[in-house]
Formats: sequence, structure tokens, C-alpha cells
Amino acid sequence: MRRARAAAAALALAVVTGCGVEPSEVTTGPEPPTGVAPGVTLYFLDGQGEIVPQQRDSGRLGTIQAAIALLLTGPGPSGPRTAIAPDLISRVEVTETPGLIELRVPWTVADLGDRGIDQVVCTVLGVHVQSGGPPSTQVRIDFVQDTPASQAERSCPLISPGG
Repeated sequence: MRRARAAAAALALAVVTGCGVEPSEVTTGPEPPTGVAPGVTLYFLDGQGEIVPQQRDSGRLGTIQAAIALLLTGPGPSGPRTAIAPDLISRVEVTETPGLIELRVPWTVADLGDRGIDQVVCTVLGVHVQSGGPPSTQVRIDFVQDTPASQAERSCPLISPGG
């Protein structure tokens, strides 16, 4: 009985005095994902050639590969246009490492052009960020022809911090 009382007293003392852990300041981190995504955001071009987002209501966010496949289907009759050559194969290999998403694609730089590359990069980063990834992540597209463009790490000015 004495041992039980001593144990209970020690437990009560520990609860009252704490365990030596000091309170800390509130820390903040990146914004969490916002729940179930109504769809994926694809990036097309407006009449002035500027990148603009377009929501595709699919009921879920999906993967980077699925978003690229949707991007390659084009903007539809909704107004925006694309700089991406028609009828590209959507088979894309995606490798994600901290700070970098690498795409291996069966395309040449000419298949996309500069604005098409921007469309792909923004779409990839859109999925990545909406999935909870940091907006500072870069994208590198490895084209079938090894060119300087295959080594470039890119960001999307509509998504990246400071963009």
C-alpha cells in the first residue's frame, strides 16, 4: 500500500511540475494541401502569349504523368491556346528528388518550343505544389536530343516564390 501511495504521489508530482520540457514558440511551415482537389490545373497561353491556368475538373488531382497527358490533349474550345506540337506521345518518366523534378520525355525541344516548355514546367509544378510540395522545386526536362535545354533547371513564374 505504501508503494502504491508513493507511486501515486510521484505521478501527481510529475504531472504538476511537468517533465522538464519547456514551451516553445509557434513555428510555421509550408501551407498544407487543401483537401480533395476538384481537378488538375493545366497551363496554356492567352491571346498575348502569356501563361494562364485552366482548371480541368476531373474530381481528383492525379499524378504528374496524368497532368502532362491532359496538357497534351490541348485546351479545348475554351479560349486559351497551346505552343505544344500536336500528337505528341504522352509517355513521360518522372523522377522526384528534394528540390528537383526530372522529366524524361520522347520529344525534342522543337516539339515544345520555349512557351511549350513553360506550359509543361508550370503544369508539373502545379501538381507538385497542390500535392504539398514546395514551390521552390525546379523542373528539368531531358529531351531525346541532348541539348543545353536538357540541362536547364526551370521554375514557373506563376508558382515559384517571388514569381
